[in-house]
Amino acid sequence: MEGDQPDTSPGVNRAANRVMSGLGGGVPVSVVSAMIDPMTNLGVVFLPQLPPERLRGVARAADEAGLDELWLWEDCFYQSGLASAAAALAWTDRLRVGVGLLPVPLRNVALTAMEVATLHRMFPGRVLAGVGHGVQDWMAQVGARVESPMTLLREYLDALRALLRGERVTVTGRYVRLDDVALDWPPATVPAVLAGATGPRTLRLSGERADGTILTGGTPVDRVREARRLVDEGRSAGNRTDDHPMVVYLHAATGPDAADRIEAERRSWGYEATTDVTVAGDAATVAAAAQRWADAGADTVVFQPTPDDPDPEGFVRFIAREVRPLVR
Repeated sequence: MEGDQPDTSPGVNRAANRVMSGLGGGVPVSVVSAMIDPMTNLGVVFLPQLPPERLRGVARAADEAGLDELWLWEDCFYQSGLASAAAALAWTDRLRVGVGLLPVPLRNVALTAMEVATLHRMFPGRVLAGVGHGVQDWMAQVGARVESPMTLLREYLDALRALLRGERVTVTGRYVRLDDVALDWPPATVPAVLAGATGPRTLRLSGERADGTILTGGTPVDRVREARRLVDEGRSAGNRTDDHPMVVYLHAATGPDAADRIEAERRSWGYEATTDVTVAGDAATVAAAAQRWADAGADTVVFQPTPDDPDPEGFVRFIAREVRPLVR
């Protein structure tokens, strides 16, 4: 998961009935499909600290338990986000799989469009893809860091969304350059492109140019409300009237040692003890925390287990079977 580095900072909306009645005809189908159930979407992160071969068991457990979404990260230098997503989708029947985020300095926009389009054609309505600045230290490490990450993300979002709409694109930007490029196999229906954001500039950019926002890093409840305000400023600037889902991550743990593990996680991420970005406890406790984030404006709450969770498959079953019924 990438931080919003250029801003120097360390949903799916419940209007499904309005969209389905025709007022939101321009909303990408992947957003619409996720809005059919008015409840908050719940997901779980398959952490990249786990070896890739563990993904199959976790994905199948999530699918069988009825989890809404499984999310993957493309953190350097762990695992490919899209390769993992393709495998998880192939191993499951109904599970939605999100990638949040793909670092845009690392990926040519035409290649990303080809890969996202391929997944959408093979697994329609089950793919969620987010793009972001990338962690700047990692981007420098691989020789991909750019002088203006904001410019790159703006150009990238415009080009990626146009390609996924099936358009033929020629553009000569500061970073994105395409000469008469069009996908031979565009998605049958237009998918959403989400953007990862933390700082004010990127949140406004996401509202203006993306189809949804993934709040990166630890996001307290009050920060969700502020993020929604900034996204709405961008939407107004871009004359956007479609719905704009917001995804948040919430550190979570359950079981006998949950409190100790979540405290260690808090320290490892450098959160202040008073920062409200974690939850540990039983289903009622975890659900109550998720509801607070949902009430603040999150359309999807993605639970982030601790890297040392003793039972990743059990964690996704816990969220799907015990927490899901308690969250509106």
